[in-house]
Amino acid sequence: MDAAVYTGAGILRIEDVPAAAPGPGEVQVEVAYTGICGTDLHIFHGDLDARVGNRAVLGHEMSGRVAAIGAGVDGWAVGDPVTVMPVESCGDCPACRAGNRHICQRLRFLGIDAPGSMQRRWTVPAETLVRIPPDVPLAEAALIEPLAVAVHDVGRAGLRPGEKALVVGGGPVGLLIAAVAAGAGGDVLVVEPNVHRRQVAEGLGLASVDPAATDVQEVVQGWTSGAGVDVTFEVSGAQAGVDTAVAALSVRGRLVLVAIHTTRRQVDLHRFFWRELALIGARLYDRTDFERAVELVASRRIPLAGLISTVMPLHRVGEAFAALEAGDAVTKVLIDCQEQPVAGAEAVPE
Repeated sequence: MDAAVYTGAGILRIEDVPAAAPGPGEVQVEVAYTGICGTDLHIFHGDLDARVGNRAVLGHEMSGRVAAIGAGVDGWAVGDPVTVMPVESCGDCPACRAGNRHICQRLRFLGIDAPGSMQRRWTVPAETLVRIPPDVPLAEAALIEPLAVAVHDVGRAGLRPGEKALVVGGGPVGLLIAAVAAGAGGDVLVVEPNVHRRQVAEGLGLASVDPAATDVQEVVQGWTSGAGVDVTFEVSGAQAGVDTAVAALSVRGRLVLVAIHTTRRQVDLHRFFWRELALIGARLYDRTDFERAVELVASRRIPLAGLISTVMPLHRVGEAFAALEAGDAVTKVLIDCQEQPVAGAEAVPE
């Protein structure tokens, strides 16, 4: 069975790997599409070698159909359309016992700590499956996982109808946060320097501003009559994004930290003190977030198709990673895992 295998910084190879038959409590999924996310890029660059090792199958944003069912699994049938909530919690650590299984202290993330979905068939615990309505296109369903992230982030913000929210960073997750926040009744503005992503935002009915051409704080002051915004979502992962997000907040505003900052950042703690600001961490999602994401997709309230820039076959996965990193006119890149790849071919972007 063909899979995209990471074997070291900057190297992905299409290899023939054994297809793991589902054991007790497991289900094998025929993967239709897998999205490339920022975490996959970090792995590709070797940033997570200490965690993934020097050989790993990437991918966790996916959709597909049940292909085989292991012993003791009920409620599923071959052919059922599904996505996967790619987290396994221990159920016994202090976080799990407190009801926070999604941030389990022994969390096992599929696609990082275990083989991921960039393969033709993927065997996973049955409890990770999430049902997809049959009328939802599988390409769009591959974005349910990042949409669940957005649902969780907006929930963590406690966003109320009529509140103003600034989303700093208009990548796929930032745009999904903005769309979910707007759907929840928020008045939303996206800060994003990339013209293509601003165009995608506008296609989703979202207002956007270019921080390279406009003073964001002046825009915020005019937009809020000098009060500042109620919520900011920091999705850029950059120091400038942190500074923008903090400076834009109103008295008792909430900063929701979404991006993964791999280096320490400077934060204006005096402003947090002076305005009684709140910093809220937001990581992953739980089952209710996934189910809510499915509802939003099924109801067509979040037009996911507008975020998909290109779909490439599995054997061109290296080109897909290169296209995403180029970034000028790309939002979300999907891998078609059922397109016949060339066994043994090397998929390394030049």
